[in-house]
Amino acid sequence: MKRYPEYKDSGVEWIGEIPVHWETEKIKNTQSDLIGGIWGNEPAENENDIYCIRVADFNYEQLTISNHNLTLRNIPLKKKDKRILKNYDLLVEKSGGGEKSPVGKTVMFNAEISRQSVTSNFITKFTAKSDSCFPKYLLYCLCFFYHIGLTRKHIKQTTGIQNLDIDSYFQERIPLPSLVEQIQIANFLDRKTEQIDELIRIKERRIELLQEQRTALINQAVTKGLDPNVEMKPSGVEWIGEIPKHWEVKRIKYLASLISKGTTPTTIGREILHEGGIRFIKVENIINNQLVFTPEHYIDEETNQMLKRSQLKENDVLFVIAGTIGKVGLVRLVHLPANTNQAISFIRPHKNELPEFIYYWLQSDNIQKTVWLEVVQSAQPNLSMENLGNLYMPYPSITEQHSIVDYITENTQTITQLLQQTYKQIELLKEYRQSLISEAVTGKIDVRNEA
Repeated sequence: MKRYPEYKDSGVEWIGEIPVHWETEKIKNTQSDLIGGIWGNEPAENENDIYCIRVADFNYEQLTISNHNLTLRNIPLKKKDKRILKNYDLLVEKSGGGEKSPVGKTVMFNAEISRQSVTSNFITKFTAKSDSCFPKYLLYCLCFFYHIGLTRKHIKQTTGIQNLDIDSYFQERIPLPSLVEQIQIANFLDRKTEQIDELIRIKERRIELLQEQRTALINQAVTKGLDPNVEMKPSGVEWIGEIPKHWEVKRIKYLASLISKGTTPTTIGREILHEGGIRFIKVENIINNQLVFTPEHYIDEETNQMLKRSQLKENDVLFVIAGTIGKVGLVRLVHLPANTNQAISFIRPHKNELPEFIYYWLQSDNIQKTVWLEVVQSAQPNLSMENLGNLYMPYPSITEQHSIVDYITENTQTITQLLQQTYKQIELLKEYRQSLISEAVTGKIDVRNEA
């Protein structure tokens, strides 16, 4: 894609050069009707019930609001209250966030919501000045700022909650071409990002189908065995169903020398590092039931000794018990030394047990459905270690377990490779999507004729 004929220094480090006919402007000067949100009271089934948009309703991939399961609150408002959202209003997450997701996400309000809406008090909303700023272009600029981490420098941490200093953040400058050119850039990005998003949706559907195929193969092998003609018997556990007549059923806790979980270092006054000698495994390090090294988290040796209870060993079977419950991993020598946090439980099988069989059983559809029936709902779903240990497992002889594990490993190898390839393709598409946004809103590419 071609560049503009001539460039100049924008005077802003993270923007770099811009086309010679562009200017820069402070974010605060591109907006009107800047106002915070309100939480209100429980619904009262009267005329004051109104949708209240929360940060949880942000669809950051689409830069808009997800219209599913919106929260209804009772908030008395005047007819022309500035808090009432209008189409194309921009909503900025000003409070909340976390280590992986700092505050500062921005999305656009869409009028597909049939009833009037306001925002919660964790969100600031503003309207782009119609005479000089196109809302969607401004949205893409703020998306670019978030992607390069600019919001981080304006975050204040108080009592464990991140707060975006809106006044400070809105002093930042954005590239600002003419209104006509803003519209051209936004239209181009709308079209191109929708094409990319459609490709991502196709690949995500492919992942679903591959995972279903893999799960079905595992289910059959770990509950019925490899002999299609074997005589069956009731397992005595309703959700397991029938098993081969010569198999047993055992609780997982009787197969393990230890079932425990990790600890977050901050609870003992220690920090998670970006480099170091001891790998610290989090939930995001388990993808497609495989342990991955990125993102990288570490703790130092002193912290590792303080968290001695959760030092991992080879053949530990990991099971996520909080948040994204049901992810499974298997620790190998290549992952060690390593420790883990409180969202991950580890099962340490007795030396005469086969960890791979337990690992595959925990991936079975039977176990995944049953686990969710046991889940305790609080701020986030969580499963107790006691419930994990009490889960039943079909139990063939160790010799037969080895045969089943070999069969599953061989027959899921291609599926696993395809899954890894597809995940990587999605990651590259998302990187390309963001790169396109960054280059277009900073004038590194000329898209006027493309639009």
